[in-house]
Amino acid sequence: MNRFKKMARSKLFLLFAALLVFIFVNNSSLLRKQRHDDPLLLAHRGLGQTFAVEGIENDTCTAERIYEPEHPYLENTIPSMEAAFEAGADIVEIDVHITKDNQFAIFHDWTLDCRTNVEGVTRDYTMAELRKVDIGYGYTADGGATYPFRGKGVGMMPSLTEILGHFPDKQLLIDVKSNDLEEGKRLAEYLSKLPKKQQDLLAVYGGDVPVAALKEEMPEMRVMSKATMKACLLPYLAVGWTGYGPQACKQTQLHIPEEMAKWLWGWPDTFLNRMDRAGTRVIVVGGDGSSFSSGFDTPKDIERLPSNYSGGIWTNRIDRIAPLYK
Repeated sequence: MNRFKKMARSKLFLLFAALLVFIFVNNSSLLRKQRHDDPLLLAHRGLGQTFAVEGIENDTCTAERIYEPEHPYLENTIPSMEAAFEAGADIVEIDVHITKDNQFAIFHDWTLDCRTNVEGVTRDYTMAELRKVDIGYGYTADGGATYPFRGKGVGMMPSLTEILGHFPDKQLLIDVKSNDLEEGKRLAEYLSKLPKKQQDLLAVYGGDVPVAALKEEMPEMRVMSKATMKACLLPYLAVGWTGYGPQACKQTQLHIPEEMAKWLWGWPDTFLNRMDRAGTRVIVVGGDGSSFSSGFDTPKDIERLPSNYSGGIWTNRIDRIAPLYK
């Protein structure tokens, strides 16, 4: 009887050992052909003023805590986007808000109070009225002693129409800042009128509700929200070791916090190859995901990435990061 027990235990041990070997071989990037492409560089809001991200919450006025300016650009403007693409950005991320006359203004904050010389939200104003606003009014690096961009941001808030007309052949990531169903539908209606070639250059992310509404109207559009991230990554964490790719991981976008990335089966190369085959774009962001403003903004930050990393990189300082690759 003891002999049979020993044999059974031996078979279980061998089966368990074989399973471990399979998991290692199936997910180890060391045993895969290395990727040699340059990373995809995503410039967050173009090239803008940066700030300390520690302690930031949704209502933090980041314009009041910028670092001493090193360049003249304000985020989410045509000059800042031009500078980002010229520096070497592959994609530029922009933020959209609906206006009183149902256009889309390019602006980050929930309200206008922090950065501009007016109060309220974009829905309170027409696009023509927003063009008269000074978007550089509230920026200060010394606690309000000086305002280096005050008076320089008048007329610089663009519309989505202007951005798409100015950059018809560039890749853009559109951030829907609200969680409004109708805003998702309106954006889908707007984008669906663009030439297919230009649609293919775009991706949309934001609140679960508007992103789902847009995806329903435009099923081929690459999108991302918290809901789509969970639908892809939770099943992948559970069974990705087998090589299985959940259906929710196809033709989407993933923003992976660097501290989470190391737990993904096959990270980096095997995971990236799997997502490439699924038509999904992977962007790694800084930190643990608590602040998606956190990016890879210095050469020292880049050292935290795996050697020869070739996925997407989220950066607030494309002027510093692009020269490392381009």
